[in-house]
Amino acid sequence: MTDSAARYLDHFDLDVTLRDAALDEQNRPTRRMIANAAIGMHVEDAFYSVRELREAVSWIHEGEQGGKRKLASILSNPAGDDFQRCIYFCLAGRGVVEMIDDLLWLEELLEARGRIAGEMHRRKVKARPLVRPYVADEPDGPVVSTSDDFQQGQSWWADPALRA
Repeated sequence: MTDSAARYLDHFDLDVTLRDAALDEQNRPTRRMIANAAIGMHVEDAFYSVRELREAVSWIHEGEQGGKRKLASILSNPAGDDFQRCIYFCLAGRGVVEMIDDLLWLEELLEARGRIAGEMHRRKVKARPLVRPYVADEPDGPVVSTSDDFQQGQSWWADPALRA
């Protein structure tokens, strides 16, 4: 065993549940994708990013005023979060109900991960360093339009009669 491998044996891997979820063949492919996308993300950043995204999608689904504006601002922010865009586009087009369900699922995993990280910090237990999945702190490439007047496609309508 190498020295660097031995150094990590006494540290807890905060991403273990995400790795398990990503490899679990019983999970939908979308869940496996978003679990993989969250591996290595900062504990609080990942949770709050997914929560904010889930809230925006839920607001649109529930017809809340400002839901489309919130989603457009998340996806179009030039100083924003490529992680949120990654999660959104892993789920886009799969149906809004399934999208919300998958976001809630990931949010629950990330919340539990945060609680474990907090408890480890209080007990002074070391966590394995997270390996940053992104190489830049700013978005890389084109971002979505800022317009909140976007047309919702068929995947936003659960009732086939509402799909035009």
